[in-house]
Amino acid sequence: MDDIDRRLLTLLQEDATLSIAQLADRVGLSPTPCWKRVQKLEAAGVIARRVALVSPEAVGLGLHVFVAIEAGEHSPAWMARFRAAVEAMPEVMEVYRMAGEVDYMLRVAVADMAAFDTFYRRLVEAVPMRDVTSRFAMERIKHTTAYPLAGGAFRERGAPEPAKE
Repeated sequence: MDDIDRRLLTLLQEDATLSIAQLADRVGLSPTPCWKRVQKLEAAGVIARRVALVSPEAVGLGLHVFVAIEAGEHSPAWMARFRAAVEAMPEVMEVYRMAGEVDYMLRVAVADMAAFDTFYRRLVEAVPMRDVTSRFAMERIKHTTAYPLAGGAFRERGAPEPAKE
């Protein structure tokens, strides 16, 4: 991956509707080599997919809740059951298995408190948990789906870590 690939990725993260001609013009390539680079990035899994980002407030899902879960057990059967349960709940936008005091962190989008209560009841009935703690976002200050690819934030895949001084 070189600087042109990084610039293509940055442009596509900002606006995936740009045509190949527009992308090529902005990175200084002709369309065919530009298209081949985009195809290569897709084939390598660097570009996972291209989607439309929807405003949650515009579709009535303005309440954002972060749900911390302590599992209580860590058996493969419990984890499979938990995974299946949260994957089946459309309100769950993201799920992370965590290190530390909390085992899982969910980001949930719902319309209002009543909708969250309905979600919460389904969640705690789906699989036994030791503890569930919810935190309600009052304001979203920053939200991005674009990864930083420039400067020191980006490291070539397979490149060694920089030496520590």
